[in-house]
Order: sequence, then C-alpha cells, then structure tokens
Amino acid sequence: MAARVVLGWREWLALPALGIVAIRAKVDTGARSSSLHVDSQWRFVEGGVPWAGFRIATGVRANQVIEAQGPISDEREVTDSGGNRSRRVFLRTPLVLAGLEREVEINLTDRRGMLFPMLLGRTALARAFTIDPARSFLHGKPPE
Repeated sequence: MAARVVLGWREWLALPALGIVAIRAKVDTGARSSSLHVDSQWRFVEGGVPWAGFRIATGVRANQVIEAQGPISDEREVTDSGGNRSRRVFLRTPLVLAGLEREVEINLTDRRGMLFPMLLGRTALARAFTIDPARSFLHGKPPE
C-alpha cells in the first residue's frame, strides 16, 4: 500500500478541467461530499446529455471570473452543517492536490459568506490522504 500524503486542514488545489488553477479549500472529513462555491449556475443539454455551466471568482487573481461547464454526473439531496437540505448538481472532474491528480465528485452550491470557496469532503480524500488538523497549507501557495 502506498504511503498517504499528509494534508493540513486547509490547502490550495486545482480543478484543471474547469479552468480553476488554484482555489483555497477547507479539508473537512466531517463532510461526505465536496462542494464548490458558484456565483451563478445554469443547465443545458449537449449531445443529449445534461450539463451545468457556472461562474466563479476564485479570488486568486484580482477580479478574475471563471466560466466553466461540465456534464452532470448526478443530482441529489445534500444536508449542510446547519441541517438544511437542498438538491444539488454534481460533476465529476480531475482534482490536483499535493502533486496527485484524481477524479472526484463535487457539487455546485452557494458558499457565499463562507471562508473557503471549496470544501473538500472525505470521499475525495479516501485512500490517498491523511489529515493533520494542526497544520495548514502544507503543499504551498498557488501558482502566480
């Protein structure tokens, strides 16, 4: 079994297929799924398959807004930390973190008011990472 990479409770990661070169994420083993903040989202059909498009300001480059899209892999109810349930769109996309790339599932939601635009849940962490909750940003800052 390969050694697991140690992460802090917050890290920078990338979602390259969505055009996101760097975004701050809270690593949360208490959350099952991963969530990405979007400022707006919409749906459309491409080749008979449902897709979601969205806009996000990652905060990495001043006033840069990224517009991305991807095929919808699922849509299901998610319960947030406050106990509120909402139906969310899920996308499957490559994630790059600590030099590792893996396919993960993320849901699109409004995280406005939260300190981190991305929440990295335990299904994305499974079998690859160990968390040290006393440490932060173990894998450096985002690229300039």
